[in-house]
Amino acid sequence: MFKRFWMTLKGSFAGSVLAANAVTIFSGMIPVALLKLVLPSGAARRGADRVLNALAEAWIAVNGAWMALVQRIHWDVTGLEGLRRGGWYLVSSNHQSWVDILVLQKVFHRRVPFLKFFLKRQLLYVPVMGLAWWALDFPFMKRRSGSRSADLATARRACEKFRQIPTSVMNFLEGTRFSRDKHQRQGSPYRHLLKPKVGGLATALSAMGERFDALLDVTIVYPGGVPSFWDLLSGRMKRVVVRVREREIPKDLMAGDYEGDPAFRARLQAYVHAMWAEKDRGIGEILLQDPG
Repeated sequence: MFKRFWMTLKGSFAGSVLAANAVTIFSGMIPVALLKLVLPSGAARRGADRVLNALAEAWIAVNGAWMALVQRIHWDVTGLEGLRRGGWYLVSSNHQSWVDILVLQKVFHRRVPFLKFFLKRQLLYVPVMGLAWWALDFPFMKRRSGSRSADLATARRACEKFRQIPTSVMNFLEGTRFSRDKHQRQGSPYRHLLKPKVGGLATALSAMGERFDALLDVTIVYPGGVPSFWDLLSGRMKRVVVRVREREIPKDLMAGDYEGDPAFRARLQAYVHAMWAEKDRGIGEILLQDPG
């Protein structure tokens, strides 16, 4: 009973710090975001972007501090050598839990530029944070029942802004968190992954493929079981394995019409599926060596 009380106490403390951190940092972004709204493109706007990114980096640093305070997580991370904060990266990862986002932010903190995630457009209307995400130029994707061309054009305009300042564009290729139920409904050919959705990756490559220094292929594994967000807050997450592989992006994939060119679409899909098959095997090997 004491252990449960202690976990609840730690979770409440960590949740309070997380909330206070978000409100403080993102509220601080509002004046800069409003200034950015009226600034013309150019040096002044890029200066505002740097201030906003610095505030976002501070948010990540505080999150790392409370994570270390409430638990001792064993971080088994490889592949960070040679990464540059002044580079441009396209980042792809498997997705199992909301915890993945904090894991990625902590692993890449001050090693690559601040991660910009593809978000659902509905999140633009989240109080305070929606404005902050807009100010940070997160690409907002609106799910459409018909043609995806207008949606992809919106994301392409967002990616064009990333040419102005070093950026890491983050895309969860599975499009949603992994679960056995989703895996079964999809009939996924992979044991540990859902089928990848290539459209978002194609959009980023089309907008700024030649600007990217590399694709960072990230694999996240939780040997003790996939944690919930409460597990992270309350100190029950003990171990995480992260493997980062820096991949050169083939020149023939740096630009192309994914919607209108079947040959390009086939090449990109083949590239992604080969990467996904390798990732699936890697996850299996990690779990075999370290079942948790």
